[in-house]
Amino acid sequence: MDTACRRRRPSPERAPAPRLRPGRGAAARALAAVLAGALGLGLAPGPGPGPEPGSGRRSDSVRVVAPAVPWSWPVGPPHPVVRGFVAPEHPWSPGHRGIDVGARAGSPVTAPDDGVVHFAGVVVDRPVLSMRHADGVLSSLEPVESELSAGDPVVRGQVVGTVRPGHCTDGECVHLGARVDGEYVSPLLMLGLGRPSVLLPTRRPR
Repeated sequence: MDTACRRRRPSPERAPAPRLRPGRGAAARALAAVLAGALGLGLAPGPGPGPEPGSGRRSDSVRVVAPAVPWSWPVGPPHPVVRGFVAPEHPWSPGHRGIDVGARAGSPVTAPDDGVVHFAGVVVDRPVLSMRHADGVLSSLEPVESELSAGDPVVRGQVVGTVRPGHCTDGECVHLGARVDGEYVSPLLMLGLGRPSVLLPTRRPR
């Protein structure tokens, strides 16, 4: 009787395989192949996770803005700062993206550092001169009349133009701007005044 019972029991080899629902066979085989490959070959270490979508590369690093050698003033002493730098909240927000330095019309303007003329021409109704320096730094001066052209090399302290009137309503001045990798920073930092600023991420990670 025991022998008959044992004969009636299906052997493991003859047990019917479970049926998969239509459409799941390919997914199951793919999953099995992935698991087999992982067990057989091991998981190779891949690159670290990239920046969060929309966060930009600035969230990965923090950069301190301050030149190794401070700029020279673009006009002679006493070069008072008649209006300071006001950082905009957003790139499109209002602000004062530079400083106004007191200077009489016709005064010579000098290059703050070695570089190459990036732009020389009229923007809207004022002559503008911008120069590209090392480490992605860009300086701009206005209203400045210059005979230089884009691509001309300049050296620190070289006369690059003359101050034109019209920028400051309550007096004569020249506007000095500074950008690092496209971001406006206070020119006072480039001149060796004030504390170094830090460029933090402009977008919050999602």
